[in-house]
Amino acid sequence: MSSKTPSTFLNVNGSAHQVQAEPDTPLLYILRNDLELNGPKFGCGLGECGACTVLVDGVAARSCVVPIKNVIGHEITTLEGLGSPEVPGPVQQAFIDKQGAQCGYCLNGMIMTIQALLNRTPHPTEQQIRQELKYNLCRCGTHMEIMEAALLAVERSR
Repeated sequence: MSSKTPSTFLNVNGSAHQVQAEPDTPLLYILRNDLELNGPKFGCGLGECGACTVLVDGVAARSCVVPIKNVIGHEITTLEGLGSPEVPGPVQQAFIDKQGAQCGYCLNGMIMTIQALLNRTPHPTEQQIRQELKYNLCRCGTHMEIMEAALLAVERSR
């Protein structure tokens, strides 16, 4: 990195992190390369598959197409910010309980999408869940388990 690379602070998972990056750098690159967070994945690089989904102020955002200049001063939450391996968050636990993953690559996007939905709609219908999840790609064929996990997360949030 050049000494002329701008430095800024990002609020990620409840902590302030100083990063050096150009303002147009995709948030995903900072999360994975600089902060070494493995939840968000690089999928398509176009914001279409959902693997890179994070929450920005509680709202789902595709981090591969969000420049860091757009999230300065906002709270960014990654999969790691929802819970830990020892104490998973409620949505994470629902996915574990329903075995809602096969390869796990899409799992970040699925979980973050459901969390964002619950943030704005505490008791979504099955149709609302399906509507949200249809923008997340999964090629493993675990759609039934993913839906069951989402429904369980909603049930437990009541």
